[in-house]
Amino acid sequence: MSSFIESSVRAISNQIRDEKAICGLSGGVDSSVAALLVHRAIGDRLVCVFVDNGLLRKNEFQSVLSDFRERLHMKVLGVDASERFLRRLVGDPRNGTGIEDPETKRKIVGEEFIRVFEETAGKLGDARFLVQGTLYPDVIESVSVRGPSAVIKSHHNVGGLPSDMGFELVEPLRELFKDEVRKLGEQLGLDPRYIYRQPFPGPGLAVRIIGAITPERLHLLREADSIVQEEIERANLVRDLWQAFAVLLPIRSVGVMGDDRTYENVAALRVVTSQDGMTADWAKLQYAILDTIARRIVTEVRRINRLVYDIPSQPTGTIEGE
Repeated sequence: MSSFIESSVRAISNQIRDEKAICGLSGGVDSSVAALLVHRAIGDRLVCVFVDNGLLRKNEFQSVLSDFRERLHMKVLGVDASERFLRRLVGDPRNGTGIEDPETKRKIVGEEFIRVFEETAGKLGDARFLVQGTLYPDVIESVSVRGPSAVIKSHHNVGGLPSDMGFELVEPLRELFKDEVRKLGEQLGLDPRYIYRQPFPGPGLAVRIIGAITPERLHLLREADSIVQEEIERANLVRDLWQAFAVLLPIRSVGVMGDDRTYENVAALRVVTSQDGMTADWAKLQYAILDTIARRIVTEVRRINRLVYDIPSQPTGTIEGE
């Protein structure tokens, strides 16, 4: 890995030379490692940008932004762009105009990220390069690689990019898998909290809400997912699992609260183990953990009255909801 670091730094220096670059930080290990590599190559000519797209988890924008500024020792800007993302995704929920198709969601999010980065780059003096933490699995699922293959889903940072974007991409991790990036992060001295942070999709909660996105459904999912994160951390399972999260389903079910009948939303719990994200198996959690998560969600999150456990492996399912 040390030879990879040296060759990457040389290649980045040759590509960017004396110009400026911005890096789209997501809060995860991929973008953080990419930022560290580029910062080693060009120093303070790199500015990292963490965007609130309105699709983050509960309290995530401020907590991650604060951590980045304290621990990465790089220039980090926080941009609240939630209104512009949600305007395109939600539309007018009163008329049922919210986006439902997952590929459309991903492409909208990818385009809006680029537009935010373009505007930010202009304010910084027209940075021409955009650094992304793109990995090989992102590329494989988004485009045909080394021969004909099906597009599984357009990752926002690959197949979701607009054709007219004004950046030259810098993607030093494009041929690596997640486990390789984590080893690289260790060698670069990245904080273990970032190295072993569970993956979170660029489109965020948009692809964990099956069907149309509304402000209310975003709120419900944030609250349910917050409980999942708390209980997984309490059980000390974060590093043993690839991902653990809640998904909001497009159905409602009958339930009972006290002596009253309810007819409310259904959430799914998705917990998987994996080595590289290319294949995954559903996690066989202890019943006591499942019981605690289910009881907390249906009692603490008003308007969710049922939790189901999502058990397809990848393949045939995908890790994310959409």
